[in-house]
Amino acid sequence: MRSLFFISILLLAQLLSAQDAREIIRKAGDVIEPESMEMVSTLKIISASGQERSRTISTATRKFGEVTKTMIRFVEPADVRGTTLLIFDYEEQDDDMWIYMPALRKTRRIVSSEKGKNFMGSEFTNADMSKPGLDEFDYQLLGEAEVEGQTCHKIESRCKTEAIAAQYGFSKRISYIDKADFFARKLEYYDANGELHRVNILKDYREQGKGKYFAYHMEMQNVKNNRRSVMTVDKFQMGSSLPEAQFSPAMLEQ
Repeated sequence: MRSLFFISILLLAQLLSAQDAREIIRKAGDVIEPESMEMVSTLKIISASGQERSRTISTATRKFGEVTKTMIRFVEPADVRGTTLLIFDYEEQDDDMWIYMPALRKTRRIVSSEKGKNFMGSEFTNADMSKPGLDEFDYQLLGEAEVEGQTCHKIESRCKTEAIAAQYGFSKRISYIDKADFFARKLEYYDANGELHRVNILKDYREQGKGKYFAYHMEMQNVKNNRRSVMTVDKFQMGSSLPEAQFSPAMLEQ
C-alpha cells in the first residue's frame, strides 16, 4: 500500500512538472507574439569557411479571427527579389504555407515534409518562421541553467509523433527560458537520432509596446556543418495596415 502511495505521488509530481513546463513555454510565446506588425530585417548566411551572403527581408503579420497571417518577402539581392513565403498560423490545426518563386512566376504550397527544410538556404527552417503548436509536444522541466549570466528554466519539448517530428525537422527541442521575463535565450534542436543539430541564440530583446517584446538578433548555428545564419532587425513597427486580401496565395503573383 505504501509503495502504491509513493508511485501515485511520483506520477502526480511528473504531471505537475509537465504542466508547469507547458505553461512556461506558452508564456514565452505570448510575450513575443504581436497580433500585428511590420519589419525589415537582414539575413546573413555564413558558410563553414566564413563566406557570407546577405539578404534583405520585409515581413508583415496580422491576425484575422483565429488565424495569424504572415508574409515574408525577399527585397535584396536581385537574384532572390520577390521570393515570398506566406504562412497561415492556426491555433487548432496545422499551419498552411505557400512560396512564390518569381523566376517561375508560380505559387506552390509547401507540404508538411518540406516545413522542416532550410529556409532559402539558411540554417533556419520554414517551420522556424511560424509558431509551434503547443499540443504537438510533450513537456518536461529539466531544472535550471545559466545562459549569458541569466538564470533560465531548462525545458524539453518532445514531438508527440514521428510525423510531427518530420514536419518540424527535429525530434525534440531544449528551451532556455529566462526566469525573470520569460524571454527565450537559447533553443537547442535535436535530430531523429537524439543528436544536437542546431542551436539558436536570441539577443537584444526590445519592448514594442503593450507588453510585447522582440529579439532583434537571432543566430542559428548548425553544429554538424559549422554553418551559421544571423537574422537582425533593421526596422520594426507594431501594427500593419495591409488588408486581409494581401495575405492571399493568389495575390503573391500580382
